[in-house]
Amino acid sequence: MTAPVTEPPSDLPTQPSLRRLRAFDVRPKRDLGQNFLIDSNILGVIARAAELSGEDVALEIGGGLGVLSEHLAERTAHTHVVELDRSLEPALREALAPYPNTTLHLADALELDLAALDPPPTKVVANLPYGIAATAILRTVFELPSVTRWVAMVQKEVGERFAAQAGTSAYGVPSVLAQLACDVKVHRSVARTVFHPVPNVDSVLVVLQRTGDAPSPALRKLVHGAFAHRRKTLAKSLQLHTGDKALGDRARAALVALGLPADARAERLTPEQFRALGARLVP
Repeated sequence: MTAPVTEPPSDLPTQPSLRRLRAFDVRPKRDLGQNFLIDSNILGVIARAAELSGEDVALEIGGGLGVLSEHLAERTAHTHVVELDRSLEPALREALAPYPNTTLHLADALELDLAALDPPPTKVVANLPYGIAATAILRTVFELPSVTRWVAMVQKEVGERFAAQAGTSAYGVPSVLAQLACDVKVHRSVARTVFHPVPNVDSVLVVLQRTGDAPSPALRKLVHGAFAHRRKTLAKSLQLHTGDKALGDRARAALVALGLPADARAERLTPEQFRALGARLVP
């Protein structure tokens, strides 16, 4: 589906984000982590990484000025756009007007009823506000089993944590929970100059490909507890986190049964070892 080509007024920029910034007098809100995409060349990189098809249903979290929204709408059966900032509604409505295959949700992505999205998303593609990036990605992994692939623009450190391997300093709760359900890779770095305003941090595109079911709530709770006191052993961290000494003792025994040291720390266990530990500790 191709949008009609219209010529913007001569006194406005041709790039859609820059044009809408001026036309709708948008002032980026730093408290919402608003860094709008202003280099349209990055859109092709994102779309190719997402491996979009005409049958896909995209979910974009943080619609901003609609430049990625338009790009997705042209390449998918349907695109859901979620935006918290209602002051951006006029710009987004303009961007989405040519596309009947879109739905704009003016809502908090962390509170939106994802299961109610119709049609259900198959891909999550987003330039995520830095403050919610990790939470938003994990929430969609847990609550949207229909999604098979994610391509998200995130702060470099967030992307590295998602893709981190066991035994590294970046490895933690997001690494384990994401990798229990997905293959995760940092796809490429992104120049700061593709954003307005220019952020003070580096960004990357992170790609997740679903490989299995999301971890159960009980397993997620176990992972959180294991990393709650990172400098302690896994068993001690669980004991301190829950106040349950018996759980600490059971964890030590389970680790030994799995061929691991009883005093292993959480960052030494791979996601699959966490799954095996959960099978022994979680009712």
